[in-house]
Amino acid sequence: MDYINAITLFANYIFIPGLSYGCQLALGALGITIVYTVLRFSNFAHGEFMSFGAMISILVMWYFQDVGISIHPLPTIILALPISIILTIIFCLLIDNFCFSYYRKNNSESVILLIVSIGIMFFTNGLIRLIIGPADRNINDGERFLVKARTIKKMFELNEGLAIKMSQCLTITITILLVTFVFWFLNKTKTGKSMRAYSDNKDLSLLSGINPERVVLITWVIAGMLACVAGTLYGLDKSYKPFTYLNLVLPIFASAIVGGVGNPIGAIIGGFVIAYSEIIITFAYRRFLGYLLPDNLLPESLMQVLSTDYKIAVSFLILVIVLIIKPTGIYKGKLI
Repeated sequence: MDYINAITLFANYIFIPGLSYGCQLALGALGITIVYTVLRFSNFAHGEFMSFGAMISILVMWYFQDVGISIHPLPTIILALPISIILTIIFCLLIDNFCFSYYRKNNSESVILLIVSIGIMFFTNGLIRLIIGPADRNINDGERFLVKARTIKKMFELNEGLAIKMSQCLTITITILLVTFVFWFLNKTKTGKSMRAYSDNKDLSLLSGINPERVVLITWVIAGMLACVAGTLYGLDKSYKPFTYLNLVLPIFASAIVGGVGNPIGAIIGGFVIAYSEIIITFAYRRFLGYLLPDNLLPESLMQVLSTDYKIAVSFLILVIVLIIKPTGIYKGKLI
């Protein structure tokens, strides 16, 4: 029975939260990877695009709540997602039109576009705080748990319970559907194939009659959609606070680089590598070991490698290790 308690505790505090967090990082890293692969620059503003999408979802959710529209037991913010996706895409296209397009048309170096994206990152963060404020907001108004810990405890007579949140199930389900759609679009549609051709050889694709402006537009549409969904799901699962998304830039980029710069599959795998690394390294194992070891061998410390205060440092540590051992990442960068 002690082993079952240990497995239940592991699933409750590591496996399921890591799966949910990994989905959120994977969506963010996938958006960064597609922009990098097609437009050839690292978009440091992507975390703030996620925050912008989440903010729009919250504003639309508040409107729906005011007029009495809900889909209980699901959170109302899921109903707001289609509108917020469209508005986030429009915001990304405006940013591209007024900022990135000038440097792209002048064939500027990638580092110039990277610096521009950092400026856009701070601008977007300030705009978001101006609109919605810097406060922490809980945006989950639906049923919080699909499975409650006390139910599992009573059902199997365990000391540990297994709680599965609605937000975690929604995150996993929506991520699977969205990633499937993106890969189908890139591999099966004519527009997706033109994007792949453009990323492989820009000059040859132009000679083949591919419209570069259309490729750029579709790239931002996909990036905006992924950013909005990832940001909204992250806010739904944790809580929404603008400054949090500024800190998400490192884990998202670490996910993309660890998986393999420019490889969408690698970005998804990298998201889970970073998510589980953060959780495993910052988890206190004393309670877990208490079910596996006799009392006389149980350590007095929390058996925690790093405090949760240093969670963001884990992404940096994993990133450095991967760059030293295998700079190309898990998968060598290539668009699907």
